[in-house]
Amino acid sequence: MISDNPVLNTPVRQIETADHRASRLAYVEAATGPAVAFSHFYDDDEHVAEHKHRRAQLLHPSAGVVTVTTSAGRWMVPPGHALWIPAGILHAVDTFGRVEMHSVYVLPDAIDGLPRHLHVTGMTSLMRSLVIEAISLRDEAETPRARFILGAMLHEILELPERPLGLPFPSQRKLADLCREFMARPSAHLNIDHWADAAGLSRRSFTRIFRRETGLSLSTWRQQACLMAALPRLSAGEAVTAVALDLGYDSVPAFTTMFCRMMGTPPKTYLRNQTPG
Repeated sequence: MISDNPVLNTPVRQIETADHRASRLAYVEAATGPAVAFSHFYDDDEHVAEHKHRRAQLLHPSAGVVTVTTSAGRWMVPPGHALWIPAGILHAVDTFGRVEMHSVYVLPDAIDGLPRHLHVTGMTSLMRSLVIEAISLRDEAETPRARFILGAMLHEILELPERPLGLPFPSQRKLADLCREFMARPSAHLNIDHWADAAGLSRRSFTRIFRRETGLSLSTWRQQACLMAALPRLSAGEAVTAVALDLGYDSVPAFTTMFCRMMGTPPKTYLRNQTPG
């Protein structure tokens, strides 16, 4: 079936231009069904300016890595993961490597129990397959098969496991500036005393304020920041040893221990599992 909408007739692997992006988002906003899905492509080092949707978005890079920035922090989405963005949240997107993006836009009341907070999730094999099928539906969203696929996809969203790939920023400016400085030059060696001194606070006050502002201990926040710095480099093919030492870890086993604790698997196993079979 050929659609009257130019968005749906775009060649499958064409890099998305600003005009095409505007057309796609306009189509999403005008759609009436509970969910609509698209596949689109970005080059390395692209920036999508801050914007928001009236629908929630499940943003899933099947290839490449993206970071999403909001006023509350930064989230990284590598292959095999997705980011759930509730409706109305302003966000900007940056790409690392050539990115194939699968996006699902969901009405907030499409199904009971949809998440209300922004977070990174793992992607199940079933969810990957359902998203691909939903993308292929295009103008056939009212058929019984389409309703079944979209319904199953909405229910599977509720089952996606949350992953520790977000970095909430403190609201206090000094602490937020320290966090941004760390993200620019992450190092596993910087300890809580360094941070407290830089903030002009006692160790006890810093610990209390940082946890109150971010919901995380500094140790957990720092590990997540190092993980976010490591994953794009590992996905691009850099050696585990080089990445680990560059981030300030004393040894590859120390880095691997952190990676396993955060991601549930060693780096090499994780990367191997991100390639769809």
